Amino acid sequence: MSNDIALSVRNLKTFFYTEKRCNKAINGVSFDIKKGRTLGVVGESGCGKSVTASSIMQLLPRLSRIEEGEIIYHSDRGEIRIDQLDRDGREMRGIRGEEIAMIFQDPMTALNPVYTVGFQIAEALQYHTDLGRKERRQRVIELLTDMGIPMPEQRAREFPHNYSGGMRQRAMIAMAMSCNPKILIADEPTTALDVTIQAQIFTLMNKLKEEHDTAIMLITHDMGVIAELADEVAVMYMGNIVEAGTIDEVLRAPRHPYTRALLDSIPVLGRGKAQELKSIRGATPDPFDRPPGCQFAPRCDFATEACNKMPAEEFITETHRVMCWRYREILDNA
Repeated sequence: MSNDIALSVRNLKTFFYTEKRCNKAINGVSFDIKKGRTLGVVGESGCGKSVTASSIMQLLPRLSRIEEGEIIYHSDRGEIRIDQLDRDGREMRGIRGEEIAMIFQDPMTALNPVYTVGFQIAEALQYHTDLGRKERRQRVIELLTDMGIPMPEQRAREFPHNYSGGMRQRAMIAMAMSCNPKILIADEPTTALDVTIQAQIFTLMNKLKEEHDTAIMLITHDMGVIAELADEVAVMYMGNIVEAGTIDEVLRAPRHPYTRALLDSIPVLGRGKAQELKSIRGATPDPFDRPPGCQFAPRCDFATEACNKMPAEEFITETHRVMCWRYREILDNA
Protein backbone atom coordinates (compact mmCIF):
# COMPACT_ATOMS: atom_id res chain seq x y z
CA MET A 1 0.00 0.00 0.00
CA SER A 2 1.36 3.39 -1.02
CA ASN A 3 2.19 5.40 2.11
CA ASP A 4 0.82 8.61 0.59
CA ILE A 5 -2.76 7.31 0.98
CA ALA A 6 -4.62 8.53 4.06
CA LEU A 7 -7.89 6.63 3.56
CA SER A 8 -9.01 3.82 1.25
CA VAL A 9 -12.61 2.90 0.46
CA ARG A 10 -13.09 -0.47 -1.24
CA ASN A 11 -16.38 -1.68 -2.79
CA LEU A 12 -18.46 0.18 -0.18
CA LYS A 13 -22.17 -0.67 -0.06
CA THR A 14 -24.37 1.31 2.33
CA PHE A 15 -28.08 0.45 2.31
CA PHE A 16 -31.04 2.21 3.93
CA TYR A 17 -34.05 0.23 5.12
CA THR A 18 -37.51 1.80 5.39
CA GLU A 19 -40.90 0.10 5.52
CA LYS A 20 -39.59 -3.25 4.24
CA ARG A 21 -37.92 -1.50 1.30
CA CYS A 22 -34.21 -1.13 0.64
CA ASN A 23 -32.49 1.90 -0.87
CA LYS A 24 -29.02 0.95 -2.12
CA ALA A 25 -27.71 4.46 -1.44
CA ILE A 26 -24.06 3.48 -2.01
CA ASN A 27 -23.64 0.47 -4.26
CA GLY A 28 -20.02 -0.52 -4.69
CA VAL A 29 -17.89 2.63 -4.39
CA SER A 30 -14.06 2.58 -4.33
CA PHE A 31 -11.57 5.46 -4.04
CA ASP A 32 -8.47 6.69 -2.19
CA ILE A 33 -7.94 10.01 -0.41
CA LYS A 34 -4.25 10.95 -0.59
CA LYS A 35 -2.19 12.98 1.89
CA GLY A 36 -1.75 16.61 0.88
CA ARG A 37 -4.24 16.26 -1.98
CA THR A 38 -7.91 17.03 -2.58
CA LEU A 39 -10.38 14.50 -3.93
CA GLY A 40 -13.45 16.23 -5.34
CA VAL A 41 -16.69 14.23 -5.27
CA VAL A 42 -19.28 15.71 -7.60
CA GLY A 43 -22.84 14.82 -8.63
CA GLU A 44 -26.49 15.80 -8.40
CA SER A 45 -28.43 15.89 -5.12
CA GLY A 46 -29.24 12.36 -3.96
CA CYS A 47 -26.35 10.65 -5.75
CA GLY A 48 -24.77 9.43 -2.50
CA LYS A 49 -22.03 12.00 -1.82
CA SER A 50 -23.10 12.82 1.76
CA VAL A 51 -23.90 9.16 2.56
CA THR A 52 -20.33 8.24 1.56
CA ALA A 53 -19.04 10.90 4.00
CA SER A 54 -21.40 9.71 6.77
CA SER A 55 -20.21 6.11 6.23
CA ILE A 56 -16.56 7.18 6.68
CA MET A 57 -17.45 9.16 9.84
CA GLN A 58 -19.69 6.35 11.17
CA LEU A 59 -22.54 8.85 11.47
CA LEU A 60 -25.17 6.86 9.58
CA PRO A 61 -28.80 6.85 10.76
CA ARG A 62 -30.01 3.82 12.73
CA LEU A 63 -31.99 2.24 9.88
CA SER A 64 -28.94 1.95 7.66
CA ARG A 65 -25.84 -0.16 7.62
CA ILE A 66 -22.64 -0.86 5.73
CA GLU A 67 -23.49 -4.16 4.01
CA GLU A 68 -20.20 -4.78 2.28
CA GLY A 69 -16.79 -3.30 1.60
CA GLU A 70 -13.96 -1.76 3.58
CA ILE A 71 -13.10 1.70 4.88
CA ILE A 72 -9.41 1.66 5.83
CA TYR A 73 -7.84 4.60 7.67
CA HIS A 74 -4.05 4.53 7.28
CA SER A 75 -3.15 6.10 10.61
CA ASP A 76 0.28 6.60 12.21
CA ARG A 77 -0.60 3.61 14.42
CA GLY A 78 -1.24 1.33 11.44
CA GLU A 79 -4.31 0.43 9.41
CA ILE A 80 -7.70 0.88 11.09
CA ARG A 81 -10.83 -0.69 9.63
CA ILE A 82 -13.38 2.05 10.33
CA ASP A 83 -16.27 -0.05 9.00
CA GLN A 84 -15.61 -2.60 11.79
CA LEU A 85 -15.49 -0.08 14.67
CA ASP A 86 -18.44 0.49 17.00
CA ARG A 87 -19.94 3.79 15.83
CA ASP A 88 -20.32 5.02 19.43
CA GLY A 89 -17.18 3.30 20.72
CA ARG A 90 -14.21 5.02 22.32
CA GLU A 91 -11.83 4.41 19.39
CA MET A 92 -14.24 5.87 16.80
CA ARG A 93 -14.97 8.90 19.03
CA GLY A 94 -11.22 9.45 19.39
CA ILE A 95 -10.70 9.42 15.60
CA ARG A 96 -13.79 11.49 14.80
CA GLY A 97 -12.96 15.17 15.14
CA GLU A 98 -9.26 14.81 15.89
CA GLU A 99 -7.92 12.72 12.99
CA ILE A 100 -10.89 12.73 10.61
CA ALA A 101 -12.98 15.90 10.78
CA MET A 102 -16.08 16.87 8.85
CA ILE A 103 -17.60 20.19 7.80
CA PHE A 104 -21.32 19.50 7.68
CA GLN A 105 -23.65 20.77 4.98
CA ASP A 106 -26.18 22.43 7.30
CA PRO A 107 -24.52 24.44 10.11
CA MET A 108 -27.84 25.20 11.84
CA THR A 109 -28.47 21.55 12.67
CA ALA A 110 -24.76 20.80 13.31
CA LEU A 111 -24.35 23.51 15.99
CA ASN A 112 -26.07 23.16 19.37
CA PRO A 113 -28.43 26.15 19.91
CA VAL A 114 -28.08 26.17 23.74
CA TYR A 115 -24.29 26.57 23.91
CA THR A 116 -22.16 29.50 22.77
CA VAL A 117 -20.14 29.06 19.58
CA GLY A 118 -16.87 29.57 21.48
CA PHE A 119 -17.81 26.84 23.99
CA GLN A 120 -18.57 24.37 21.18
CA ILE A 121 -15.25 24.96 19.42
CA ALA A 122 -13.37 24.82 22.76
CA GLU A 123 -15.13 21.53 23.60
CA ALA A 124 -13.51 19.86 20.57
CA LEU A 125 -10.12 21.18 21.73
CA GLN A 126 -10.74 20.01 25.30
CA TYR A 127 -11.62 16.50 24.14
CA HIS A 128 -8.80 16.06 21.63
CA THR A 129 -5.87 18.22 22.84
CA ASP A 130 -3.85 18.93 26.01
CA LEU A 131 -4.43 22.69 25.87
CA GLY A 132 -5.32 24.49 29.10
CA ARG A 133 -8.46 26.64 29.48
CA LYS A 134 -6.73 29.92 28.63
CA GLU A 135 -4.91 28.42 25.62
CA ARG A 136 -8.18 26.90 24.34
CA ARG A 137 -9.86 30.30 24.52
CA GLN A 138 -6.93 31.87 22.64
CA ARG A 139 -7.12 29.15 19.97
CA VAL A 140 -10.89 29.71 19.54
CA ILE A 141 -10.31 33.44 18.92
CA GLU A 142 -7.49 32.60 16.46
CA LEU A 143 -9.75 30.21 14.54
CA LEU A 144 -12.64 32.69 14.36
CA THR A 145 -10.22 35.40 13.19
CA ASP A 146 -8.87 33.04 10.48
CA MET A 147 -12.45 32.48 9.31
CA GLY A 148 -12.93 36.23 8.81
CA ILE A 149 -15.42 36.63 11.66
CA PRO A 150 -15.32 40.24 12.96
CA MET A 151 -14.95 40.95 16.71
CA PRO A 152 -14.02 37.32 17.48
CA GLU A 153 -13.77 37.85 21.29
CA GLN A 154 -17.37 39.02 21.43
CA ARG A 155 -18.62 36.54 18.82
CA ALA A 156 -17.14 33.58 20.73
CA ARG A 157 -19.56 34.41 23.59
CA GLU A 158 -22.61 34.48 21.32
CA PHE A 159 -25.04 31.69 20.40
CA PRO A 160 -25.57 30.19 16.92
CA HIS A 161 -28.86 32.11 16.45
CA ASN A 162 -26.91 35.40 16.77
CA TYR A 163 -24.88 34.41 13.70
CA SER A 164 -25.94 34.80 10.06
CA GLY A 165 -26.07 31.65 7.89
CA GLY A 166 -22.64 32.33 6.43
CA MET A 167 -21.10 33.00 9.85
CA ARG A 168 -22.54 29.76 11.24
CA GLN A 169 -20.94 27.97 8.30
CA ARG A 170 -17.58 29.58 9.14
CA ALA A 171 -17.92 28.64 12.83
CA MET A 172 -18.58 25.04 11.73
CA ILE A 173 -15.43 25.11 9.57
CA ALA A 174 -13.42 26.56 12.48
CA MET A 175 -14.55 23.62 14.65
CA ALA A 176 -13.55 21.07 11.99
CA MET A 177 -10.13 22.67 11.50
CA SER A 178 -9.42 23.22 15.21
CA CYS A 179 -7.36 20.04 15.72
CA ASN A 180 -5.53 20.14 12.34
CA PRO A 181 -7.06 16.80 11.25
CA LYS A 182 -5.23 14.28 9.05
CA ILE A 183 -8.34 13.98 6.85
CA LEU A 184 -10.91 16.73 6.30
CA ILE A 185 -14.27 15.86 4.75
CA ALA A 186 -15.94 19.03 3.51
CA ASP A 187 -19.59 18.48 2.60
CA GLU A 188 -20.50 21.48 0.44
CA PRO A 189 -18.59 23.80 2.83
CA THR A 190 -19.45 27.08 1.11
CA THR A 191 -23.16 26.65 0.33
CA ALA A 192 -24.36 29.74 2.23
CA LEU A 193 -21.32 31.94 1.71
CA ASP A 194 -20.55 35.00 -0.42
CA VAL A 195 -17.93 34.46 -3.12
CA THR A 196 -15.30 36.51 -1.24
CA ILE A 197 -15.75 34.37 1.88
CA GLN A 198 -15.79 31.22 -0.30
CA ALA A 199 -12.37 32.19 -1.65
CA GLN A 200 -11.16 32.79 1.93
CA ILE A 201 -12.36 29.34 3.08
CA PHE A 202 -10.75 27.62 0.10
CA THR A 203 -7.47 29.43 0.81
CA LEU A 204 -7.65 28.15 4.42
CA MET A 205 -8.32 24.60 3.26
CA ASN A 206 -5.35 24.78 0.87
CA LYS A 207 -3.18 26.13 3.70
CA LEU A 208 -4.20 23.17 5.89
CA LYS A 209 -3.33 20.83 3.02
CA GLU A 210 0.09 22.39 2.44
CA GLU A 211 1.17 22.98 6.05
CA HIS A 212 -0.19 19.81 7.65
CA ASP A 213 -0.29 17.44 4.64
CA THR A 214 -4.02 17.07 5.23
CA ALA A 215 -6.00 14.82 2.89
CA ILE A 216 -9.22 16.56 1.81
CA MET A 217 -12.43 15.06 0.45
CA LEU A 218 -14.44 17.93 -1.02
CA ILE A 219 -18.10 17.18 -1.74
CA THR A 220 -19.85 19.61 -4.06
CA HIS A 221 -22.16 19.88 -7.05
CA ASP A 222 -20.19 22.83 -8.42
CA MET A 223 -17.82 21.84 -11.23
CA GLY A 224 -16.15 25.27 -11.03
CA VAL A 225 -15.08 24.63 -7.44
CA ILE A 226 -13.81 21.18 -8.45
CA ALA A 227 -11.75 22.61 -11.33
CA GLU A 228 -10.23 25.23 -9.00
CA LEU A 229 -9.46 23.11 -5.92
CA ALA A 230 -9.36 19.37 -6.57
CA ASP A 231 -6.42 17.24 -7.67
CA GLU A 232 -8.54 14.16 -8.41
CA VAL A 233 -12.25 13.96 -9.08
CA ALA A 234 -14.92 11.25 -8.70
CA VAL A 235 -18.26 11.73 -10.47
CA MET A 236 -21.13 10.02 -8.63
CA TYR A 237 -24.55 9.03 -9.91
CA MET A 238 -27.17 6.98 -8.02
CA GLY A 239 -24.72 5.37 -5.61
CA ASN A 240 -21.93 4.58 -8.08
CA ILE A 241 -18.75 6.36 -9.12
CA VAL A 242 -19.38 6.50 -12.88
CA GLU A 243 -16.08 8.20 -13.71
CA ALA A 244 -12.93 9.06 -11.77
CA GLY A 245 -9.45 10.33 -12.54
CA THR A 246 -7.19 13.36 -12.33
CA ILE A 247 -8.74 16.79 -12.93
CA ASP A 248 -7.18 16.99 -16.42
CA GLU A 249 -8.42 13.55 -17.45
CA VAL A 250 -12.00 14.00 -16.31
CA LEU A 251 -12.57 17.66 -17.23
CA ARG A 252 -10.63 17.70 -20.52
CA ALA A 253 -11.49 14.22 -21.79
CA PRO A 254 -14.75 13.10 -20.08
CA ARG A 255 -15.70 9.56 -21.10
CA HIS A 256 -19.04 9.11 -19.30
CA PRO A 257 -22.20 10.72 -20.79
CA TYR A 258 -23.15 12.00 -17.31
CA THR A 259 -19.82 13.81 -16.85
CA ARG A 260 -20.25 15.29 -20.34
CA ALA A 261 -23.80 16.40 -19.48
CA LEU A 262 -22.64 18.06 -16.23
CA LEU A 263 -19.91 19.98 -18.06
CA ASP A 264 -22.29 21.03 -20.86
CA SER A 265 -24.65 22.60 -18.33
CA ILE A 266 -22.04 25.10 -17.03
CA PRO A 267 -21.75 28.61 -18.49
CA VAL A 268 -18.26 29.55 -19.76
CA LEU A 269 -16.91 32.97 -18.84
CA GLY A 270 -16.36 35.20 -21.89
CA ARG A 271 -18.76 33.42 -24.25
CA GLY A 272 -21.55 35.92 -23.59
CA LYS A 273 -25.25 35.37 -23.10
CA ALA A 274 -25.72 33.70 -26.49
CA GLN A 275 -23.96 30.50 -25.39
CA GLU A 276 -26.11 27.39 -25.35
CA LEU A 277 -26.51 25.65 -21.98
CA LYS A 278 -27.85 22.11 -22.09
CA SER A 279 -29.86 20.80 -19.17
CA ILE A 280 -29.82 17.07 -18.40
CA ARG A 281 -33.17 15.70 -19.52
CA GLY A 282 -35.42 13.78 -17.17
CA ALA A 283 -34.86 13.37 -13.43
CA THR A 284 -32.88 11.02 -11.20
CA PRO A 285 -34.79 7.72 -10.85
CA ASP A 286 -36.71 6.68 -7.74
CA PRO A 287 -34.12 4.95 -5.49
CA PHE A 288 -36.71 2.25 -4.68
CA ASP A 289 -37.51 1.65 -8.38
CA ARG A 290 -34.22 1.79 -10.21
CA PRO A 291 -33.44 1.03 -13.89
CA PRO A 292 -32.20 -2.58 -14.34
CA GLY A 293 -28.69 -1.79 -15.60
CA CYS A 294 -26.84 1.50 -15.97
CA GLN A 295 -28.61 3.99 -13.71
CA PHE A 296 -28.09 6.86 -16.16
CA ALA A 297 -29.49 4.98 -19.21
CA PRO A 298 -33.04 6.54 -19.13
CA ARG A 299 -31.49 10.04 -19.44
CA CYS A 300 -28.61 9.14 -21.76
CA ASP A 301 -28.33 10.03 -25.48
CA PHE A 302 -25.93 7.12 -26.04
CA ALA A 303 -28.06 4.39 -24.40
CA THR A 304 -28.46 1.06 -26.24
CA GLU A 305 -29.85 -2.39 -25.43
CA ALA A 306 -26.55 -3.28 -23.73
CA CYS A 307 -27.23 -0.62 -21.06
CA ASN A 308 -29.92 -2.84 -19.49
CA LYS A 309 -26.97 -4.60 -17.84
CA MET A 310 -24.73 -2.76 -15.38
CA PRO A 311 -21.36 -1.99 -17.03
CA ALA A 312 -18.15 -3.05 -15.31
CA GLU A 313 -15.54 -0.52 -14.28
CA GLU A 314 -12.90 -0.06 -16.99
CA PHE A 315 -9.50 1.62 -16.67
CA ILE A 316 -8.70 3.92 -19.61
CA THR A 317 -5.34 4.89 -18.07
CA GLU A 318 -3.74 3.96 -14.75
CA THR A 319 -5.72 6.72 -13.00
CA HIS A 320 -8.75 7.28 -15.27
CA ARG A 321 -11.67 4.83 -14.84
CA VAL A 322 -15.22 4.78 -16.15
CA MET A 323 -18.43 2.71 -15.92
CA CYS A 324 -19.95 2.87 -19.40
CA TRP A 325 -20.49 0.41 -22.24
CA ARG A 326 -19.83 3.04 -24.91
CA TYR A 327 -17.05 5.11 -23.33
CA ARG A 328 -14.79 4.70 -26.40
CA GLU A 329 -17.33 6.47 -28.61
CA ILE A 330 -18.11 9.29 -26.18
CA LEU A 331 -14.95 11.31 -26.80
CA ASP A 332 -15.26 10.90 -30.60
CA ASN A 333 -18.70 12.55 -30.38
CA ALA A 334 -17.44 15.49 -28.31
